[in-house]
Amino acid sequence: MKSLKETHLAEWEVKRSRFLAYLVPMGEFEILQRSLKAEHPKANHIAWARREINEYHQVVEQANDDGEPRGCAGQPILNAMRGAGLVECGLLVVRYFSGIKLGTGGMIRAYGGAARAVIEEAKLYAWIPHLRLSFSSDYSTQRQIHYWLDRHGIRQREIHFEEAKILWNLEASEEQIDLFIQEAGRVIEILDHGSRGESKHEKKEYRLNQTAQ
Repeated sequence: MKSLKETHLAEWEVKRSRFLAYLVPMGEFEILQRSLKAEHPKANHIAWARREINEYHQVVEQANDDGEPRGCAGQPILNAMRGAGLVECGLLVVRYFSGIKLGTGGMIRAYGGAARAVIEEAKLYAWIPHLRLSFSSDYSTQRQIHYWLDRHGIRQREIHFEEAKILWNLEASEEQIDLFIQEAGRVIEILDHGSRGESKHEKKEYRLNQTAQ
């Protein structure tokens, strides 16, 4: 799965109809949606699709045709996102109608082409779901726990020093959490394990080799 950190824009034209495609991180989707409606009051349609991960680690999808014939706008946008393996983001396409009708097949190709165009332009990153782990420990094991955390590359940690215990909150990949528990399980008391954290991104960048049609 892949996602992105910043909004990207691509323009697509079919029979003089203009399609402005925006690919946006999920956290900025609704803000951009409101902004586009204000910035493009004369646009005929703003169709969109979005894919996000819920608390059960399932992909939740939504699509909206915004007045276009059913299945001719939101669905091809969603299909483009599926094909690219995108999650935790949304894709909106602003259409300015030229007066020349495209037909249902033409609209499907136009909206899908606009969506693929912006995906091709975007800087995408591998998306890794992160889990949270909360546990307590004795003060006597603090140094050893830090050693294990460093050993497994777990950098995101919050530490709270209580009177008798230390409380730890971690965020890392599922593999990192599992390896840490294998080593530290005998000296920690787990308080919460498995809740999903925010999406994280590896540094590896992807450029999709797709050609818009």
